[in-house]
Amino acid sequence: MDNDLPRLRAEHGLSQGALAERLGVTRQTIISIEKGRFDPSLPLAFRIARLFECRIEDVFRPDETA
Repeated sequence: MDNDLPRLRAEHGLSQGALAERLGVTRQTIISIEKGRFDPSLPLAFRIARLFECRIEDVFRPDETA
C-alpha cells in the first residue's frame, strides 16, 4: 500500500515521534508505515485520517504494482 503520510506529517509540522505519540503507537510503527513495510490496522488508518482531517483514501492507496 502506498501512502502520503510523510507529506501530511510534514505539512502539519509533526515529527515521526510526535505523530506516534498523538496516535498512541511507537515511532517505529510510523517509520514502518511510511516506508511501506507495514499496513496499519483499519482502526489506526481511521485515526490517522481523522487526525489530518481527511479521508483514509487521501492518506492510503493500493499499491498498483502488487
